[in-house]
Amino acid sequence: MNFLGTVITSNYPPGPTTSNFSFVVTNNEPIPVRKGQFVQINTEDGLLLGMVQEILKTNRFYSHAEYVKEYERGGQPLTSIFPCDRWDMLIANAKPLGVFTNGTFDKVSFPPSPGEKVYIADDEVLINLLGLDVENGLNLGNLRFHEVPVSLNMTKLLQKHLAILAMSGSGKSYLASVIIEELLSRKAESGRVAVVIIDVHGEYSSLANKSDKDNQFDLSDKVVVVKSPFVQFATPLISNRWFGTFQPEMSPIQIRELGRIVGEMRRAYRGKSYSLTDLLNHIESDAKIPQRTKEALLGWLYALEDTKLFGTEEAPDLENLVKPGHAVILDLSETTSLKKKQLIVTYIASRLFALRRRGKIPPFTMILEEAHQFCPQARQELAISQGIVEQLAREGRKFYASLCLISQRPVRLSTTVLSQANTHIILRISNPNDLDTIKASSEMITPDTVGMISGLPVGEALIVGSAVNYPIFVKIRQRFTKESAYEANLEKAAKTYEEYSPPTESK
Repeated sequence: MNFLGTVITSNYPPGPTTSNFSFVVTNNEPIPVRKGQFVQINTEDGLLLGMVQEILKTNRFYSHAEYVKEYERGGQPLTSIFPCDRWDMLIANAKPLGVFTNGTFDKVSFPPSPGEKVYIADDEVLINLLGLDVENGLNLGNLRFHEVPVSLNMTKLLQKHLAILAMSGSGKSYLASVIIEELLSRKAESGRVAVVIIDVHGEYSSLANKSDKDNQFDLSDKVVVVKSPFVQFATPLISNRWFGTFQPEMSPIQIRELGRIVGEMRRAYRGKSYSLTDLLNHIESDAKIPQRTKEALLGWLYALEDTKLFGTEEAPDLENLVKPGHAVILDLSETTSLKKKQLIVTYIASRLFALRRRGKIPPFTMILEEAHQFCPQARQELAISQGIVEQLAREGRKFYASLCLISQRPVRLSTTVLSQANTHIILRISNPNDLDTIKASSEMITPDTVGMISGLPVGEALIVGSAVNYPIFVKIRQRFTKESAYEANLEKAAKTYEEYSPPTESK
């Protein structure tokens, strides 16, 4: 075990107590201990585990400013007069997390004693303390300051939904790609889910590219990319209430009248396909509909027809395309209309949930990029897709249909949805409003932790919630697959453009 120091009696904060203790660092290494590191103490109750919350560096020779000024007035440094370096001290304050006794962890009910020795926490003890699944989990990287793989149990991470929150450029999509790699690399005997990715900016398409390097992982045979222009809704599958979701301004009377017409269409076609144009023609020729209702229905449905999303067959064919250990990427980067994106998310999410409830597709995880666009908090921004996303958040875990919400603006994301995500992975966020939202969404996030979030470097994240027993900081591992073009830096993008673009004649 790596020895660090000795527990001391401290006045501020007072201790040792069951909620904190301090120790003087006697290890002679240049930087023996770090803030956020896990430590252990052999106590009377068992093996006590704690996390370093703060580190104080002190020296009695420099404790009074007026003395230092007076001694050095003559131009000689204090070190030439007194043995200052011998009195440098590190004092670390730590928070007890639990006591390991007879293979189980219990809450701390008695403080450590002054004089007890403090060590860096043992790797195996940490794995047990944090509830990591080293053999069968999803490996996201290493625990910060420890060589412990952060392998999270898939059920704990995903079944009760996951939220990835970070400001732009902090590594949200990179982290999501690491999770996707882990999901698609699992063996059948370990349990596999299907993955459906709502890719707003086209950042995940690189997962479908064949590897061009020997050391890169190739998932191209497990990933299908569907561009938004090729998405088509199967009109015969859409009920009157579903049309009402697509056009929220429809009145109950109009929806009820449309229900009668949809029923007539299904009976007339007897399981055969029909288009939205066929439905419109039927409405125009129906003499039973009051004229004002008919005009309103035609107006709503013609607006939907203009989106070019409605056809006779479904594309992609979700029932046959969604498979265990495979991913479907819906690339919406070519669609600029937010309403059209919301329509696509509404249809895809509703179909997935309906198919899953009937057992037609395997358990799945839907990764929703820019989640605040599809389920916003503000009522004036109410989205067409809001209802189905919130329904998945509330009911999905019962049917093994999980959500992975990704957002750079937590303050704009529906609190109904965010509160249902029982695990949060938080990368760097500096906006005070977003930090307040994150703090309010999890009781395990303390003010000290919030301060650490704003200073996280790119590639490091805080994990809090059901997936781990205690909040932990993790260094995200490198991707195994080919990086996305969005992950290249500006200089590389500029060089690539000039390398492959045709030369232009100078005027």
